[in-house]
Amino acid sequence: MTEPAPQPCDLLIEAGWVVPVVPHGVVLEGHAVAVSGGRILAVLPTDEARVRFAAKETVARPDAALIPGLVNAHTHNPMTLLRGVADDLPLMTWLREHIWPVEAAVIGPEFVADGMRLAIAEMLRGGTTCANENYFFPDVQAAVYKQHGFRALVGAVVIDFPSAWAKSDDEYFDRACELHDAWRGDPLVATAFAPHAPYTVSDANFERVRVLADQLDVPVHLHTHETAQEVADSIKLHGQRPLARLDRLGLVNDRLIAVHMTQLTEAEIHLCAERGVSVVHCPESNLKLASGFCPACALLAAGVNLAIGTDGCASNNDLDMFGETRTAALLGKAVANDAAGFSAFEALHAATLGGARALGFGDRIGSIEPGKEADLACVDLSALETQPLHHVVSQLVYAAGRQQVTDVWIAGQPKLRGCELVDIDSEAIVANARQWRARIAEVRA
Repeated sequence: MTEPAPQPCDLLIEAGWVVPVVPHGVVLEGHAVAVSGGRILAVLPTDEARVRFAAKETVARPDAALIPGLVNAHTHNPMTLLRGVADDLPLMTWLREHIWPVEAAVIGPEFVADGMRLAIAEMLRGGTTCANENYFFPDVQAAVYKQHGFRALVGAVVIDFPSAWAKSDDEYFDRACELHDAWRGDPLVATAFAPHAPYTVSDANFERVRVLADQLDVPVHLHTHETAQEVADSIKLHGQRPLARLDRLGLVNDRLIAVHMTQLTEAEIHLCAERGVSVVHCPESNLKLASGFCPACALLAAGVNLAIGTDGCASNNDLDMFGETRTAALLGKAVANDAAGFSAFEALHAATLGGARALGFGDRIGSIEPGKEADLACVDLSALETQPLHHVVSQLVYAAGRQQVTDVWIAGQPKLRGCELVDIDSEAIVANARQWRARIAEVRA
């Protein structure tokens, strides 16, 4: 009896370890992932894969862990060009006296596009394959993401004051609908509504967001419960805490991507769990701005979908999801006073599938499963910083750094190969960032 002919595939990635995220807690040693047409065909032992598949390309990484691409669930990526502009300040001082005035002077399509290119290069070098974007000129953002084959949920900003993007409430909403129509059905870029925050958006505009989000079936991405001052001001102005106000306006549901959430009661945590709200934990930005502590362990225990985001480079100051995930796990334990409250596996889940589910992409990415799109990252664990290797996921979360990412694929397409960016001119991006530093310095002089 003759053996069946090997099955053709585009790519076979042979890894020392595959961490699929689903099933939870599993690490597959000596496994390979077969990819074809941008999707995962199979996950199986390497010896079997070599017999079963005839790959156009084989990438062998025997000292690496293959993980789902990381999902940065809250970003303002054009703000890479504002990295380090204003540090060591509380949130409202930072925003009103520094960030907003600089943005008013420099923001425009060129600023946004150049900041995006810097951000995409930084994210790819760190194993991030998807971002949830919240910034002005989302049409430019979407085009740049698409140009680089990067996966993103792009938010259409709604805010109660004129900007370079829109001059009136009606224009914000008109442009949001145009953005949705332009990117409807795109395989990489989807859209959301991004009302900035409860302190910058009126009831009337929140109600318009809710109606349109329901009609268009898109998420709503906003900062909320970020600081104690925000909560106190909401009670003074509206007679309600921000989440109660959002609930009154019909926004507390499974479309809501609630970012920061440092000021939560037990009842609010359970409301989020009951309604299917996703919470994005941005620990380093919250720490740097002294905004407070997201109760990550309590959210997980209640069954809330938890994701991780870096926030923007102006308040973090990097897009390092390995560092962010480590901080999230460590801070979560400290806040809960429970060393077992936020495990390494739970942290990796939040940085991958938790983020994917928050964005509405959970059926497509976030885990290494047959049928899903091949958004993947290889992390070399042979370096002395990750030796000896007792536990793969422990090393990924508590010891590995983004500099150990060797290869990245999005929908099966190589974006980082042997630590080198594919089709991105790093030197040109750095030179461009330097000229923006000079332009911003002139504005601030």
